[in-house]
Amino acid sequence: MTTLPVPRPTRSTLSSKLSIAVLGLMALLASAPEATAADHPAGTALEEMKGKKLPVNLIQNKFFVKANRFEIAPSIGYVPNNAFVTSVYGGAIAAYHFSDSFAAEGAFLYAPNTGAAGMKGLTQTLVGIAYEGNNETSFRQPLDRLQLGAIFSARWSPVYGKINLIGEGVLNFDVYGTAGVGLLLVTKDFASINPDYTAGVEGADPAIPAITPSTEAYPALNLGIGLDFFLTQSIALKIDARSALYIANEPDYGNKLADGSAEPLEKRLYNTFLTTAGVSIYIPRMKPRMFNF
Repeated sequence: MTTLPVPRPTRSTLSSKLSIAVLGLMALLASAPEATAADHPAGTALEEMKGKKLPVNLIQNKFFVKANRFEIAPSIGYVPNNAFVTSVYGGAIAAYHFSDSFAAEGAFLYAPNTGAAGMKGLTQTLVGIAYEGNNETSFRQPLDRLQLGAIFSARWSPVYGKINLIGEGVLNFDVYGTAGVGLLLVTKDFASINPDYTAGVEGADPAIPAITPSTEAYPALNLGIGLDFFLTQSIALKIDARSALYIANEPDYGNKLADGSAEPLEKRLYNTFLTTAGVSIYIPRMKPRMFNF
């Protein structure tokens, strides 16, 4: 039997195999996901230094997440634009947050009728001046007092920010706007001349409120803004201001026509400005975050 010699690899054969291996490696690298310097913090800084600022998310490591959580905010408030009576109320705001930006809410409030104690000095002055000018005057000062309110609104929170408190900590906050409708129950009170004042009783106030005031309900349009300061991941300090706009008869000062009938009243727009401060409690608890900055 004749044995044929086994051919040895030549230099050209080795070169061909090496070329094929290099081409395969290049193809593998080409098919891998492209990695750039921008994928790393150092690369990002280098790109920005060259003037190639990369788009970034403005909110980094958000400390407080509201999405899919309920909010309950017991609160107290004051109506600053009522010049004739002091109107302080208590209530609560309840909301459900569909996302960090959008929520549906309901605000409920109650203001007790403080009677004569709630009348401001301007009311006493106006009634006293009317009496001194004409002892037979029928003048009475209208006193519209907010009694109950229920407002249902949509809330939009377009701004989320952070404040560095003198380098000692970071306070997270957001700014929101509200718009909706509601129902206001208003006590239609009046201040008229005090019989004790006309009789000369020492220390008697010029004006006293009506004994049996009426109550009327008005649909209202709500527009407002507010701020939440997040103290923990479940508690926030809330500051809220909103206008409740409604249409009702103009003030009735008791004026009479020549025939002795009451003067007809026209409709006008009223604005009850509600300023509220409260503490918001969010449930359920969110997953703890490691940092608040």
